[in-house]
Amino acid sequence: MYRTNTCGELNLTNVDEKIVLSGWVNKIRKMGGMTFIDLRDRYGVTQLSFNQEVNPDLYNQANKLGREWVISVEGIVSERSNKNLNIPTGEIEIIANNLIILNESKTPPFTIETNTDGGDDIRMKYRYLDLRRNIVRQNLEVRHKMTIETRKYLDELNFMEVETPVLIGSTPEGARDFVVPSRMNQGEFYALPQSPQLFKQLLMVSGFDRYFQIVKCFRDEDLRADRQPEFTQIDCEMSFVNQEDILNTFEGLTKHLFKSLKGIDVPDFPRISYADAMKYYGSDKPDIRFDMKLVEMKDLTTDRNFVVFDSAEYVGAICVEGCAVYTRKQLDQLTDFVKRPQVGAKGLIYLRYNEDGTLKSSVDKFYSEDDLKLWAERCNAKPGDLILVLAGETEKTQKQLSDLRLEMASQLGLKDKNNYKCLWVVDFPLLEKDEELERFFAKHHPFTSPKPEDIHLLDSDPAAVRANAYDMVINGVEVGGGSIRIHDSEMQNKLFSVLGFTPERAQEQFGFLMDAFQYGAPPHGGIAFGLDRLVSLFVGLDSIRDCIAFPKNNSGRDVMIDAPSRIELEQLEELGLSIIKPKV
Repeated sequence: MYRTNTCGELNLTNVDEKIVLSGWVNKIRKMGGMTFIDLRDRYGVTQLSFNQEVNPDLYNQANKLGREWVISVEGIVSERSNKNLNIPTGEIEIIANNLIILNESKTPPFTIETNTDGGDDIRMKYRYLDLRRNIVRQNLEVRHKMTIETRKYLDELNFMEVETPVLIGSTPEGARDFVVPSRMNQGEFYALPQSPQLFKQLLMVSGFDRYFQIVKCFRDEDLRADRQPEFTQIDCEMSFVNQEDILNTFEGLTKHLFKSLKGIDVPDFPRISYADAMKYYGSDKPDIRFDMKLVEMKDLTTDRNFVVFDSAEYVGAICVEGCAVYTRKQLDQLTDFVKRPQVGAKGLIYLRYNEDGTLKSSVDKFYSEDDLKLWAERCNAKPGDLILVLAGETEKTQKQLSDLRLEMASQLGLKDKNNYKCLWVVDFPLLEKDEELERFFAKHHPFTSPKPEDIHLLDSDPAAVRANAYDMVINGVEVGGGSIRIHDSEMQNKLFSVLGFTPERAQEQFGFLMDAFQYGAPPHGGIAFGLDRLVSLFVGLDSIRDCIAFPKNNSGRDVMIDAPSRIELEQLEELGLSIIKPKV
């Protein structure tokens, strides 16, 4: 028997019991004639005690062990004289009477500790060692519990989990596909799914009514902290529902996850239109843990011979509470921040509302004190506050103010990771225009239903059409999004036409879906949550990497197994791809 118990469960109620533990040597402490070893497994750490006087042979054997050796120990549970109340097993130790070395270990390239000395690259190369660290394992435990609770919740609401294909056809809309060559159909390719979108809609046509799947998806796109080339979605679809039904159902799921995993009762989610999100936050995923809303000031800034404001389409500001004390150096640093290429502003205007009631700005020679008072009133500023102003094209400047708003919140410690603020963003634009290509693209995807009251605008003003689309946002992170789908062929063909699809092209790419709609498609809609992002929020991480067992790096590489890699010429020839340079 390798073990009777785990290293995380023994306590004072087990004193005098004879037990067997197995695990990895975590720490070794030698103190005179005593050696103490912390033995670790997935469940915790238990201290082992070896006494030179009582059992010298066993003591000598213990002193030959190294970090991460795999051992099995038999012994008696005893109360510790020097207790460690920081761990569940800290009141007991095991008086060892037998030790078996199951496997030796090389010295690991970094410490297997919460605060490890290993950098990201070395940890990813030896990910199997990194996963031994409590902090990483706990993230995956949260992920496991989240999927279990999701399945339980949805099952109780009569959702059925259905697997959809991984090898599908490629579609040029949206992000780039990963493609897979077909050996049996040379010159033709499968694509890995960016989502199960088409198949879950077909399941609704099939009468499955309520579908979900915890599913791998793939997108060949540039990576960020919250993106991986392969990621996991909680993918859902429902029939005979409207937008309100879906928002209520999945707000309920999210509340259930917060309650069951974190013991938190989150209030009902506020709803904000896309237009208001952009107007007040400069972002379609606003962080509402703090206020600092955008304030439009174009009408207060024109006709004062200040060309920056006079020539701007938009002038906006944020009021930062209590920051009038910012020094010139700090303000210069903020100016440098907004001028970074990632933000893209040309400069920053400031107005200090000093504690003594005086107003001091970087444009005093253009604006009188009465003008500046109007600025302060518009921003609801009070003595001690700082007003920061940007100008330019409307959408770009709103985005820049959003970036500045988030930067100020970070500097002021307003982004508490344990303060969860959830909301729905609704009424997205159905379409967005690419000015260079002079054509419209679907904001969400081409199967999203327009608002019924906006359908007449598809011919006259497509950009003004709103969608039956919605995103769930938590602490400024988009964790889920979906829409009510188009379910009749006539409307779908109309949208394809607005998107620039010829009937032939629409039939070639989506003919199977259009054909299915002719056999009685019910009204339906759905949503997909990013499981990786949701877990990262629950565990307080900015990156999703440590919520995934075996992630890729920022170049899309798995440095542990060295993938992607070139393949042998014989494999290329089998696939009809021998023109590609083979593996050297």
